[in-house]
Amino acid sequence: MPTPLHPHAAHVAETLIARGHHGVIVTQPDSTHSAAEAAESLGVDVGAIAKSLVFLLDDDPILLLVSGAHEVDLANTGKRLQGNLTRAPLDMVRIATGQPIGGIAPLGHPTNLPTYVDNALSEYAELWAAAGHPDTVFRTSFSELVRITAGLAIDVD
Repeated sequence: MPTPLHPHAAHVAETLIARGHHGVIVTQPDSTHSAAEAAESLGVDVGAIAKSLVFLLDDDPILLLVSGAHEVDLANTGKRLQGNLTRAPLDMVRIATGQPIGGIAPLGHPTNLPTYVDNALSEYAELWAAAGHPDTVFRTSFSELVRITAGLAIDVD
């Protein structure tokens, strides 16, 4: 008998379906807390993992969906977004996303966070993103990720 999804992952699945995605959530037996762990568990390149990272642009929370192969250069990306980019405090991340650290999905949050999608993710035909809980993921593509998050594609460096 299949194990029911964690409530956060079930909410992400419902949000995905409402936005035209198939809504299939995969529960991994191993931790997918980090991009490297997710890539290893799924047998994909770490660059095909879309990390959901919350930052402050000036004083407002935003979501950056970044390739697992990238780290965000705060100065360069902030300049590109025309503001001062800093990491959001963990308590703000939890409030803004309503999801646990290590399992933050690109959608399904209590508020609509302005979302920016790393152009480097477009190099992969298939992407994987967290699904609201540290051991859950879902498959998507770059164009679908931009669409379902109403994100803006940018270069992250």
